[in-house]
Amino acid sequence: MLPDIQRLIDLQAVDLRLAELRGRLNALPEQLAAVEKRVAAGRQQIAAAKEALTTSLKDRKKYEIDVDTWKEKARKYRQQGSEVKTNEAYKALQHEIEHAEKEAAQAEDRLLERMVSGEEFDRQVKAAERAFVEIERATESDRQTLGAEQASLRADAAEREAERKTLVAAVPENLLFNYEGIARRRHGVALAEIRSESCGMCGMLITPHVVQELRRPDNTALFHCETCTRILYYIERAPAAAAAGDPPADALPNQS
Repeated sequence: MLPDIQRLIDLQAVDLRLAELRGRLNALPEQLAAVEKRVAAGRQQIAAAKEALTTSLKDRKKYEIDVDTWKEKARKYRQQGSEVKTNEAYKALQHEIEHAEKEAAQAEDRLLERMVSGEEFDRQVKAAERAFVEIERATESDRQTLGAEQASLRADAAEREAERKTLVAAVPENLLFNYEGIARRRHGVALAEIRSESCGMCGMLITPHVVQELRRPDNTALFHCETCTRILYYIERAPAAAAAGDPPADALPNQS
């Protein structure tokens, strides 16, 4: 195998690793946003519960005032009973008393309902606050995990970048240009190993002449797959390894 082809094989391995690292790094902000979204949702739940409780307390105060107001009206109407001179006036006064007492009773019912619901809203606030404590605890753990992962990925990517520079410096410019052009068109994979006389990436059969040329130790020619245009290479394997291992081309991921 040409030394330059081996360098390209090593370069491709580094480039694929870099693509993986960059993909994982690019996904981290979205993961962190999802973590922060849980915190925001927890805060919103607390705010909604507190708002419901505040509204309940306002209504409770209003109904307390209603109860006192109608009871006071009924009391005043009863006091006026001794001053009434006619049956018609007395009946009218009794009607007002009954109306005031009815309104007072209804206001008391509303007040009782609001007191019960207010207790429930208070429980909801406390439950939301307890849940938020757990959310914050889990979120902080997730932040630390994602932060550590980000630092590790960046360090790994920096090492691979340095490794890539070394490899690129050793590859002839025209060959590097060829490699990078194919990689852009073929999902980052510019080279394909010949396996069972087929392109290891697209599965196209390779002519016996090309296979034989690539197997020659003194070969200096560059060959491309006629279908996917990837640069072909051949690795001579021991018979036992060849029998045990090479997966068929159609079992590889479709990156043609």
